[in-house]
Amino acid sequence: MNTDRIVSTFTDYFREHGHELVTGGTLLPPPSDPVLFTTSGMHPLTPHLEGRPHPQGRRLTSVQRCLRTTDLDEVGDRTHLTVFEMLGSWSLGDYGHSQSLRWGHELLRDGFGIPPERMHVTVFGGDDEVGPDDESLGTWRELGLPVELTSDENWWSHGPVGLCGPDSEIFVWTGDPGTPPQGSPTTDPRWVEVWNHVSMRYRRLEDGGLQLLQQPNVDTGMGLERLATVLQGHDSVYDSDLFEPWTRLLPPLWDLDEPSTRLVCDHLRSGIAVIGDGVRPSNTGRGYVLRRLTRRVLTTLWRDDPSRTLSDLPTELLGHTLDHFRQPGDTGRVRGVLVDEERRFGRLLERGRRVLGRPRFEGPLSDEDYRYLHDTHGLPRDLVTTLRTP
Repeated sequence: MNTDRIVSTFTDYFREHGHELVTGGTLLPPPSDPVLFTTSGMHPLTPHLEGRPHPQGRRLTSVQRCLRTTDLDEVGDRTHLTVFEMLGSWSLGDYGHSQSLRWGHELLRDGFGIPPERMHVTVFGGDDEVGPDDESLGTWRELGLPVELTSDENWWSHGPVGLCGPDSEIFVWTGDPGTPPQGSPTTDPRWVEVWNHVSMRYRRLEDGGLQLLQQPNVDTGMGLERLATVLQGHDSVYDSDLFEPWTRLLPPLWDLDEPSTRLVCDHLRSGIAVIGDGVRPSNTGRGYVLRRLTRRVLTTLWRDDPSRTLSDLPTELLGHTLDHFRQPGDTGRVRGVLVDEERRFGRLLERGRRVLGRPRFEGPLSDEDYRYLHDTHGLPRDLVTTLRTP
């Protein structure tokens, strides 16, 4: 099942069950939001989860592109991405958590063809403040799925203050098809979480206490890239059809090891999506995130061959990314932004080499030296290390 069919299967299912498709999907939150980028599917709906009526009703579904920089250093492994998409469904004070779990089970089983024997779920088992989520526990037992009770792992919160509640996570067995599922989600990493269903019924107060919401909600989120990886039988998100043009066209262009290839694919794809939403490189805010992504790519490319250039990036990759994220951008303009940032970074490197040639930096560098080079000259630590390597 390719990603286009995965998306249509998901949205069609929830529309058939009375959900309105929320359109938009931009990475940019409204001006009143202090966060630089949309970080989750529920992020744009926060005021409505707090109780404000939504113009499209009380049952919603969406495909929301998101950006997170918290895991930037993890990019290059099998699962982490900077820009990704969340498939989501919401009940704004309408149906309850049990109904959401039943629909989730049915869609995974009948819509996506995942055998129930390859599913396992986790449920909030209670803590000092809140008792166990007996409603979810009873629903899953009725549906015949194995359940593991946890505490912190199944308590969702929007932050130290704000919306929160117990959640139930659905896992899929990704071990060898000939090997029967073993262990549980907390004991065997071959159980991969694909869908989180949150019973959003509390608000965490400033004093640490919990307050029941007047409007209890259901918030679900399922990562498209992870789901595609599982459904297509791959071990890495980079092996899914979402990255097929990247993994086909980049290796012949630039000879890199696997983690570096993944980082370059992720950061360029993310950068194109950010540019497609109207952001341009700068030294602050959203523009700095784009600048950092681009310069991490260039640092990786130039580590072995300083002649590599983003002007060689195939147009197919630019177009494929803009099309996937439903952005009507001009590939020539996007390429121009990337190449202009490359020129700026090249000039910075020339200056950096001159700075690092000073007697002060002949010996081992201290943390204070690295901070000075970064804050004064804009030279990141990994680039400084590269420039000093014989």
